[in-house]
Amino acid sequence: MSASVTAPLAIPIAGFRDVYAVAGVERALADLAPGANEALRAVYEKMLRIGGQRFTVKPSAMPDMAELAEDLPNFAEAIEDVRKHLALCIDSNDGIELPPMLLLGEPGIGKTHFVRRIAELIGTGYGFVPMSSLTAGWILSGASSQWKNAKPGKVFETFLNGDYANPVMVIDEIDKASAEGHYDPLGALYALLEGDTATHFVDEFVDLPIDASGAVWFATANDATLIPEPILNRMNVYEIEAPDAQGAVRIAQNIYAEIRQAHDWGRRFPEVPGEPVLEKLSSLSPREMRRALQSGFGNAKLAGRAELRPEDIQDPRNARKQRIGF
Repeated sequence: MSASVTAPLAIPIAGFRDVYAVAGVERALADLAPGANEALRAVYEKMLRIGGQRFTVKPSAMPDMAELAEDLPNFAEAIEDVRKHLALCIDSNDGIELPPMLLLGEPGIGKTHFVRRIAELIGTGYGFVPMSSLTAGWILSGASSQWKNAKPGKVFETFLNGDYANPVMVIDEIDKASAEGHYDPLGALYALLEGDTATHFVDEFVDLPIDASGAVWFATANDATLIPEPILNRMNVYEIEAPDAQGAVRIAQNIYAEIRQAHDWGRRFPEVPGEPVLEKLSSLSPREMRRALQSGFGNAKLAGRAELRPEDIQDPRNARKQRIGF
């Protein structure tokens, strides 16, 4: 059954997979010394309570991705490759499998938004790691339980707390990862992006192997030169260009509709903004369009109007320059 990408796709269960061995957890819990890390003990107990089995799922038919292609016309190549790999799953018993994908392009052109839409489409859970705000290598792979305030990494947490053995994992702004001492923030990816080694991924906090080979990996970046070559070699790289004028207008229309529909006050505004508003918005990146529209609706309301005019749309770039004194 086809479904719009704005809602999770109805995906039948293809089977089950044990992402960790319960017997191994039982042994590890029994072997903990009386004064061992209580957080680690709690994790082991949760692992036993939840159990190691997770769903693996696959699409029952090729989803209708026309809306996604219309909303994000500059992602055509990436969308087509997703469709190809989903097509391979449909007539088999395999769960969803996509190659690791790196979306490369300027800030604000919609890379993270695209990944979120794909994750909604696949519907198998979502783990998000924003590398721009993180420095420690243990963010992905956990830190030793011997360390104070140590905890599991994002990969283990996604598998533990989710229902699926093939969740979408997103490494946002992977080129912003910065090493701290001898800890490599991307070190865990060398194993995680290879199917064979991902089957026995060990989070340093938990110190037990999990099968992370079902994860669907996406990464976003602005500058490929800042990404280690072995990581690039493990991913399909897509250079995302800024949309053309016509594409920018379509994106502006979609963001306007999304914001309008998400709020009760939106029903007071027309379903489609006027052409002068769209023309002004089309000069902005998708991220800037969203900010300008969110402010623009408020500007119109303050002026006593229930429709946007070009003067309501303020360029966020100019506002930033004014705040920092340029």
